[in-house]
This record gives sequence, C-alpha cells and structure tokens, in this order.
Amino acid sequence: MRAEQLTRSEHGASRSVVEDSWKRSFQAHPRREDAAVSSVLASDDLHSYREGHVLAPVMPLISELLVRAAAETGTVVAVGDERGRLLWIDGDSSVRRRAERMAFLEGADWSEDSIGTSAPGTALATGGAVQIAGPEHFSPLVEDFSCTAVPIRDPNSGEPIGVVDLTGGDEAVASYALPLVRAAVAAAEERLRTHAAAARRSRRAASCVAPAVLSVTGRDHGVLRCGERTLSLSVRHSEILLLLAGNPRGLSAEELADRLYDQPVPAVTLRAELVRLRKVLDGFGAGVVLASRPYRVEGLEVDSMHALAQLERGSHRLALNSYGGQILPRSEAPAIAELRDELSATLREAVVASAGVDVLMSYLQLPEAADDAEAWQTALRLLPPRSPKRAPVVAHLERLLGA
Repeated sequence: MRAEQLTRSEHGASRSVVEDSWKRSFQAHPRREDAAVSSVLASDDLHSYREGHVLAPVMPLISELLVRAAAETGTVVAVGDERGRLLWIDGDSSVRRRAERMAFLEGADWSEDSIGTSAPGTALATGGAVQIAGPEHFSPLVEDFSCTAVPIRDPNSGEPIGVVDLTGGDEAVASYALPLVRAAVAAAEERLRTHAAAARRSRRAASCVAPAVLSVTGRDHGVLRCGERTLSLSVRHSEILLLLAGNPRGLSAEELADRLYDQPVPAVTLRAELVRLRKVLDGFGAGVVLASRPYRVEGLEVDSMHALAQLERGSHRLALNSYGGQILPRSEAPAIAELRDELSATLREAVVASAGVDVLMSYLQLPEAADDAEAWQTALRLLPPRSPKRAPVVAHLERLLGA
C-alpha cells in the first residue's frame, strides 16, 4: 500500500496530514513491514534522562489532568521528548499491556523515522496536533490502535520540547480526546512558564553582586567563586562549563560531546552528566544557570577568557594576573587541549615580543616557561647590566642550556 492508497475518511478523501506522513515514512522504510521500534533506552539511562528532562516538573499536573480520564476510557497517556522518545506512560493497565506488544514502551523511539506515521511522531514532525485512527498508521503493528497527540512547547522559545499522546481504541480519537489533550498541554505550558519565572527570581535573589567566576588556569580542576564562597568542581564539569562559556549561543548535545570526548559516546551519557552539573550549580546558588536546547551557561565568567581579552587589549600585566597557568593541564578533552595551547601560545608570544621586562620576569615564574630558553634569553637581554635579577636568570639559562 502506497501513500495514495490510504484509507479514505468519511468524507471520501484521504487526509493530507496522513498522506504526507506516509510519504516521509516510505523514505525511511520502503516496506511498511520493516517499520518497527528498534531503539529503547535501558532502565538506568531512562531514569537519569527523565530525572533531568525539562518536562519532569509538570508530570504530576499532566497525570492529574489526563491519567484518571484515560484509565476510565480505556486509553493510556504517553509523554515523549522532542524527538519522539516516550518517557512516561500511564493509564489503563490492560491497554498498556497490549500496547507493549508493539513496543509502545517507556524509553522507546516513536518518531516517524522509527515507526512511521503515529500521533506522537507525526505531531512532532508537523508541529501541530494530530489524530491517527487505526489503519492510518504506517506500521501494520499499530493498526489496531488509534491515538491523539499534541506537541508541548517551551514557553519562552516556542520550540517543541515534547509531546503528549493519548492511545487506545476508538476512544483515543473520540470528539472529546483532542480538546482534552490540548487543555492538558496548555496547563503544562503555563506551569512551565510559572516555574521559569520563579526560578529566575530565585536566581536573582541568590546570585552574587558580581558574576560568578570559574578559575581553570593552573588548576587540575575548576573552582567556582561567588564573593566569599567557593565550589570545587570535577574535571568533567569544569570542562563543560568552560566550553559552554566560550560558546554563548549554545551547543547541541552532539556538538558538546564532540568537544569533550575523543571517541563517540551515547548521548544519554552526556545528558546524565549535565543533569548532575545542573544540580551542583543549583545547590551552590550563585546565579549560574545551565540552560538547554541548545545547552548554554548564563551568569558565569572564566579566568582564561579574562586573560585572553586582556591580551587582545594589550594589557599584558592584567592578563598575567588573570592567568594562573595552563588551562586544566590534566584534561584530555580535545577542545580543552586546543584552548589550552591557544591561550598559552598567545600569552607567550605577546609577553616575549612586546611586554616590558617586569612583566616578562613575572611570566618566567610560570611552570610552562621553565624550559623556554628564548624567553629567558630575552629577559637577560632586557635587564639592566647591574640589575640583581640578572644572576638568577643567568644561572637558570646555564642549567637549561647545559653550559
């Protein structure tokens, strides 16, 4: 059966939203029989992903508004992420058991690329509310079910952040189903808007007078400072904050993973790390915000970025004051290694080429300058003949050059 052979509606014409979805589905699955869920998150990964998902705070509200009604009408409620992966399912237990036979499971990928036309996947693909009845489903596995789904959107950006779905028999596409789901989604979006506003007020109340500063130069792991308070971070959390601070427009999970790891890792591994980091920042209460879609950090300054900005202005002494040494010297993250080498080389070139002798002498106290014969020779050349600082420089050069 091709898209043009779809079951006709009661008005005698196939629905364009279904036809278009089938055409997309055929691109992913030339044979309908091949459309089946192949990706289901393991329970541990699912738990950590759900725990940190933006929709987690509104799940009690969605349950209150929909789950009881679903149980009474022989349907189930599913809530998925913005890619169509189902994260929460509840409702009529017998329908849920039947649906599990077609992999309608928590953690399962129900996007159009995975299963073809279905209310959750097609609602996200089109950005609008969708009802799919029985044989309108692309996969033969799903033909005994009907479903209604509505995307749920970020109250600030308007971008889809998930989908709410009602699945079951004919009841799932009854006249009351779509208004019911739409009302629940509207209530959830309003609750998200209220939570976001409250969080912003809380962060403003708890934040420092000056922005929090992350120190990563000359340290194996970062230290976050807010006034008199300090927080020691893990190496991974330090790396994440540094990379996000350097990309104010944000990074996708894939872009951030490419910069952190030298080999591919599951996306859920990074998301779990970001969940832990968000909890650490919230607990510190310095007004530093880890936002998502794309991932970005707000309310944070970094000592390495201070140093680079001061070098660009020609303020060599201030740059040295901001710079405590190489960035996270033990970090093996590819992008951190690049930043480390870039800042170290930029500082060295600026100081050796154009700084005064006092600034150069301060630079030579850094561990990375210990074996830099050219920098030490430059200092010797710039020091006045009778300067007491010449003797230690000469002695160091003799050891360095083996004289």
